[in-house]
Amino acid sequence: MTKLKKVSNFKELPSEKLCWQCKPGDLAFETTDDVRLTTGIIGQRRAVKALRLGLDIESFGYNMFVTGRVGTGRKTAINHLIVYPKRAKRIPDDKLYVNNFKNPDVPILLRLPAGKGREFKQDMEEIIGDLESAIPAVFESEEYEERKKKVVEEFKAQQNALVKSFEKEAGEKGFTIVQLQVAGMVAKPGIAPVFDGKPVTFEQLNMLVKEGKFPQEKLDSLEKDYSDVTAKMEAVFKEMRALERTVREKVKKLDHQMIKPLVRHRIDEIISKYENHKVRNYLKDANDHILENLGKFREKPEQEKPLAPTAGDPFLEYSVNLIVDNHGVKKAPVIFETSPNYRNLFGAVERVVDVTGHWETDFTKIKAGSFLQADGGYLILEALDTLLEPRVWPTLKRTLRNRRVEIQSYDPFYFLATSALKPEPIDCDVKVIMIGDAFLYHLLYERDEDFKKIFKVRADFDSVMDVSKQAITRYATFIKKIVSQENLRNLRKGAVGRVIQYGMRLAGTKKKLSTEFNTIADLLREANYWAQKDESTSVDETHVNKALEEKIDRCKQIEEKIQELIKDGTIMIDTRGKAVGQVNGLSVLDTGEYSFGRPSRITAEASVGASGIIDIEREAELSGRIHSKGMLILAGYLRGKYAQEKPLAMSASICFEQSYTGVEGDSASSAEVYALLSSLSGLPLRQDIAVTGSVNQKGEIQPIGGVNQKIEGFFDVCRIKGSTSLRGVIIPAKNVDDLMLKKDVVDAVRKGEFHIYAIRTIDEGIEILTGIRAGNKRGSNYEPGTVNYLVDARLKEFAEKWQSYRLGADSL
Repeated sequence: MTKLKKVSNFKELPSEKLCWQCKPGDLAFETTDDVRLTTGIIGQRRAVKALRLGLDIESFGYNMFVTGRVGTGRKTAINHLIVYPKRAKRIPDDKLYVNNFKNPDVPILLRLPAGKGREFKQDMEEIIGDLESAIPAVFESEEYEERKKKVVEEFKAQQNALVKSFEKEAGEKGFTIVQLQVAGMVAKPGIAPVFDGKPVTFEQLNMLVKEGKFPQEKLDSLEKDYSDVTAKMEAVFKEMRALERTVREKVKKLDHQMIKPLVRHRIDEIISKYENHKVRNYLKDANDHILENLGKFREKPEQEKPLAPTAGDPFLEYSVNLIVDNHGVKKAPVIFETSPNYRNLFGAVERVVDVTGHWETDFTKIKAGSFLQADGGYLILEALDTLLEPRVWPTLKRTLRNRRVEIQSYDPFYFLATSALKPEPIDCDVKVIMIGDAFLYHLLYERDEDFKKIFKVRADFDSVMDVSKQAITRYATFIKKIVSQENLRNLRKGAVGRVIQYGMRLAGTKKKLSTEFNTIADLLREANYWAQKDESTSVDETHVNKALEEKIDRCKQIEEKIQELIKDGTIMIDTRGKAVGQVNGLSVLDTGEYSFGRPSRITAEASVGASGIIDIEREAELSGRIHSKGMLILAGYLRGKYAQEKPLAMSASICFEQSYTGVEGDSASSAEVYALLSSLSGLPLRQDIAVTGSVNQKGEIQPIGGVNQKIEGFFDVCRIKGSTSLRGVIIPAKNVDDLMLKKDVVDAVRKGEFHIYAIRTIDEGIEILTGIRAGNKRGSNYEPGTVNYLVDARLKEFAEKWQSYRLGADSL
């Protein structure tokens, strides 16, 4: 039997490399009260440059799409930078809709300088109010009454003359004018023969002729003259109606003569005040409409409003709908639309139910949306909210393309209650800033041809920034800012250092600091809370630690449940002794607000065969694509190392024991290799050491994510199971710079109670787990007494047995 070549000493990481510590010289203050408060965006150089480009260029399509994680300061940066461009200094004009007297279905848009819209609205209200009082007074004046009376009397004289002339002519022919009843209700003028001084009918005359009381010859004459007299009467009444029309025209002309100077004077006052072509044309149309509808103004306004609902404002046509009022505005508008549905974003033509129960609308019910409110300035939208709202995204694209807003009715649940109003479109110049994630950006960029034309600038906010002395100072400045804004207690130097250390752990590496400042701000608030509970005037390191511990305690229920199952043996994890084909792999469970490491038992069994490596997780459809790729890489590694001179006649199964929810990632691929090598070599693996790391086909160990949580997870399991001081974890050497371990783990390593080994190859890891040298290849064989020698020998045995089996099977 070959004597095994043992290895006893393994290089492990010192405690100094397990966590970054803020040096006293890095913080040149004692408390945050000594920190100078500065403004600016921290750690987002690339994103800030992109935002400035998009904000400064006024050309078409330079709208911005801001990507990055929530809490990286996207909105803060936008609010900070948006005040600097020239656009921010320009004050947009007011927008008003007025009645189109020539085509009421197409209300007219007026644009006036900021603040003038309110003045114009007030001026029109004053004009109508004055005319409402002044016009009835003119109509009640003595001059008007006399002139109107003269016109009317002249008409009556002409009318009387016509009637008397006709009556005389009709009387000479034996007829008189009578009022005839039609359907027993309506009376109309007519003619009738006269007998004995009284009007009679032709039927009565026929009876008199029969009785001998009226001559037949005269009756025949009357019947012959009747049609002539009737025609004459119609001609007379036609002439009288013409006289009536003439007198109405004269009265109307009189009205105009009396009222026109009054109206014209008031209109001219406004025209001279507003040097605007469209305003001038509107006021001229209003002037003509008032003169054509003086009947609205004849009655004096009532002193008190009636209690009963009325049909509406009789002077509504002269109202002014000020939809965008920039009175008192000192800079361009910045609008953050938190609910970007169609109505809120693009406005609407509202409708109301009248007293009869019918829908009605008019130009005064046109309402502006936030896009129009942001004209001349900036509109900020959440991308996901915008895309989810019906019709919003197509309309937003069309509006940005055309730079024009068309206010329409949009009521998807009232298909039959549409409005005929089509307000005049409004030209708009708006910079739109959409905030979303990278997935949405790439989806729109690839799938929507218009997107890349109207959102030409992407500002991508990073979740980390480089560590430097300046970065640490900026971090302290941010802490000072939160303390000042929210009136928190000042932080001592140690507390600031602990917060910076936490920011580095969030970043996942000693080379970076996290820029997820909302999380940092939450830590400051909670540390202040615990300082308040402690009745301390300032926040020190213990309060920051307390805040972190309490935050973890609120979220770690699932972790504790799993640890309880491990402790009582329901989940089988060995942390003592050795076992063949069995190793503790490490994974991370993420609950969203909290992630933690969980050890899993990985086992491997090998036998003679030709199936290669069987991934039980994949066969059970519990394996993700990355994990499946890792298994294929593992097979490539074995072929490259052991199957260059012989076939790999092996069937091996690898399994994550007691895993029922799926496995993803390749961070356990090195552990799977160790389990398989142990099964092939027959060498037991240490169970007090857990393994993490990805492997490539050359046997090199590649870095993985979540290294801190994985180490801490196994440390906690060893502690609850009462393991010996030999416990430890094998990690990739490439992850050493990512180590930001908790204080209890660092202290345990310092005391020699826990060990962390950083390796670069599979050979280094197998030596630690078995205590046997991995062995180098000499010629076609590995060094005797090494792990690789035993594995290679076993695979040769498998190949010979498989060849022998195949020959025997062929002979049968």
